[in-house]
Amino acid sequence: MLHDESPDAVEARERNFILGTYARTSFHPRSGKGARLTDADGNEYWDLLGGIAVNVLGHQHPRLVKTLRGESKSLFHVSNLFYHPAQGILGERLVRASGLLRAFFCNSGTEANEAALKFARLANPGRSGLVALEESFHGRTFGALSLTGHAAYRTPFEPLVPGVTFVAPNDIAALEAAVTDKTNAIVLEPVMGEGGIIPLTHEYLAAARRIADRTGSILIFDEIQCGLGRTGTLFAFQQSGVVPDIITLAKPLGGGLPLGAVLTGEAIEGVVKPGHHGTTFGGNPIACRLGCAVLDEIEQSALLARVNEIGEWFGGELQKLRTRMPSIVEVRGRGMMWGIELDRPAKEIATALMAKGFVVGTARDNVIRLLPPYITPKKAFVDFVAVLEEVLVEDSGPPLSRQPGAAVLHTQIAQGAISK
Repeated sequence: MLHDESPDAVEARERNFILGTYARTSFHPRSGKGARLTDADGNEYWDLLGGIAVNVLGHQHPRLVKTLRGESKSLFHVSNLFYHPAQGILGERLVRASGLLRAFFCNSGTEANEAALKFARLANPGRSGLVALEESFHGRTFGALSLTGHAAYRTPFEPLVPGVTFVAPNDIAALEAAVTDKTNAIVLEPVMGEGGIIPLTHEYLAAARRIADRTGSILIFDEIQCGLGRTGTLFAFQQSGVVPDIITLAKPLGGGLPLGAVLTGEAIEGVVKPGHHGTTFGGNPIACRLGCAVLDEIEQSALLARVNEIGEWFGGELQKLRTRMPSIVEVRGRGMMWGIELDRPAKEIATALMAKGFVVGTARDNVIRLLPPYITPKKAFVDFVAVLEEVLVEDSGPPLSRQPGAAVLHTQIAQGAISK
């Protein structure tokens, strides 16, 4: 049985046969239920990373299990040359919920962003300039990587797609200066995930819409990490009232199976023709049925209300902890998406938290990133705050050079208080 393989054997086999694209943590989750994970030695953990924002319903959720069992009796794959019901059903639900017009399904967030760039090119022929944000993350294929605002990801693979300009988040003046009549598209994450959980202000998103309209640019919102309920509304853009021309989605959409989506509005209507884009596996019938089950559970179990309620309370608890712990520079986020910026490397703190039963993520060098399942009980967050305080007290590592938190820094830049 694969589940009986020892951790040492698993790691040895990977060293011998798997390309080394990941710096894996020596953690071997083998089973889970709800917001709990169990490793190969039987140790239990609160899962506050959720498969990097994928497992919004936790592990072994009854609705997903029932759906998967039911669909396993049908076709596993249907070519996109033909029809199957699930793709249209899920597409209709996403379109009606977002207020946009059409959906395209693919396999991942990176693929969704690649498709969005192609659709924007079709809508804006002859214009190739792109504007994205510093510290953004949009994927690892050449187009998506070209938009990713962190040089460490891009440099080994240059030259990339040319014509990309990066500006600081929440700096409206910088965005105004960067976008011209040669700009094809503006690409933003309403809440930046890999960049350290940096929410873009409503004013900034409104300015992006205004600038896009003035210049004829396509406005793309990447909601791959922050969408589908993560911030307390089904789509993060709904909190600002700013409607983009294109939305990209993935992570929780397929209930754990690979599924990405591109939602398009009026600006793209009529420009995409057969043969312009395609995918072999995108819109798989089982993944689409699981996507419908995820939306059913979010709606029927009032999970958005729960995300808002728990998120508001938890954010307050983190802010209280910040006042007690000078090693916490800043707390950012909303709903079930939080970043805790530290004055020291986050990796060591994350390792210490895992040793005490909490699976968390990191972003950049010094941010603890939390993307828990929406069903996570309040007790997990209560325990996390207590254990994080304990770990920070115990940690004696040297602090990083003290700088303003990311959100504060970008606000200061935008207000002209400091230069870039």
